[in-house]
Amino acid sequence: MFGGLKERLKAVRNRLESSIQGAEVPAVPGSTGSSGNPVTSPAAETTVKKIPAASSPTFVDKVKILIRDRELIVSEKDLLDALSELELILLESDVALPVTDAIISHVRDVLVGKHRKIGESVNGLVEDALKSALLDVLGTGFDLTAYIRTHPHPVRILFTGVNGTGKTTTVAKIGAYLKKQGFTVVIGAGDTFRAGAIEQIDVHAQRLGIKIIQHQAGADPSAVLFDTVQYAISHKIDVVLADTAGRFHTKTNLMSQLDKIKRVMKPDLVIYVDEAIAGNDAVIRAAEFEKTVGADAVVLTKADMDSRGGAAISIAHTIGKPLMFLGVGQGYDDIIPFSPKDVVEELLGSDV
Repeated sequence: MFGGLKERLKAVRNRLESSIQGAEVPAVPGSTGSSGNPVTSPAAETTVKKIPAASSPTFVDKVKILIRDRELIVSEKDLLDALSELELILLESDVALPVTDAIISHVRDVLVGKHRKIGESVNGLVEDALKSALLDVLGTGFDLTAYIRTHPHPVRILFTGVNGTGKTTTVAKIGAYLKKQGFTVVIGAGDTFRAGAIEQIDVHAQRLGIKIIQHQAGADPSAVLFDTVQYAISHKIDVVLADTAGRFHTKTNLMSQLDKIKRVMKPDLVIYVDEAIAGNDAVIRAAEFEKTVGADAVVLTKADMDSRGGAAISIAHTIGKPLMFLGVGQGYDDIIPFSPKDVVEELLGSDV
C-alpha cells in the first residue's frame, strides 16, 4: 500500500534536505569578496569579543567559534524547486488539488524562517514538516469500537455508496471485526434492488454466524431495515449493520429512497464506501454524497491495490469526515482501522 508514493516522497524529502543544506553559507573573517577586499561579519566581531584576551585565540579558533554560533535562516527561495517537485508528485498520485495545496502550504509555513546552525543536519527539520503536514490533512480517524461503547444500543449503522465498490463485503467484514471485539451484531439486507444481493449478504452472514433480517427481492428496503432495528431492540443486540443498494448521487429516485431509509431507520452513523483505486473520483463522489445524504465516516476498499494513495490522503480533508477503515484484501479479516499515524509512518518510513 502506498508503495509508489512512498518512494517518491523519499526522493523529494532528500531534495528538500539538500536544498536547505546547500543554502549559501555566510562569509567568515579573513575571507575575501569578489573585489579582493576582506569580508567582515558583525556577528563574528560580537562573538570574538566574548573571548578573553588572555586566551589569545588563533584565527582558526575564531572561525570555529563563528561557525559554531552562527545560525542560518531557511528562506522560501531555498525551498522553491523542492516544493514544486512535491506538488507534482502529490498531484500525479491522485491527491486532490485542495489537499496538495494544504500540504505545500503547511510545509512552507513550517520550514520558512526556521533557524539552524551551520553544518547542522536538517533531516529532522524536514521530516517533522512533512509529518505534521500529512497528519493535518489525514485527520484523526474514527474509532468505531469506542463509539459503540459510549452510545446507546443498538448502534444503527447505515452503509451507502456507488455500485460495485465492495459495500456488501465491507458490511460483512465490519460484522466480523465487531464480533471479535465482543459485540453482538445483526445485519439488515437492505439491498433489495440488485439481483443476487440478498443471497450474497445471506451467505456472508451464515459463514460469520451473524443473524440477518431479509425480505424478498424488490421489497421496500425501509421496511427491511425497520424490522432489523426492531429485532435488535427486542433481542438486545449491540449493533445494526444496514446494507443498501449501490447508487450514484445523480439518481434522484434512489437518493429519495435513501432519504426514506434514513427517516425510518434513524441511523446513528452513515458510512460512505468507495474504492481507494478510484483516486480523485472517490473523493468527488464522497463529497457529493456528503452534500446530498450526509456521511459520518468513510471506508475505502481495495487499498492494498492502490500504490498511489491519493484517495486515502485526500478524502478526510476534502469532505471534512474521517476515514474509518481500509479494506486490504478479500478475507473477512482483511480490514484495518484507519490510523493516520500508521499511514504517515509507512509513507515516511519512520516512527511518528
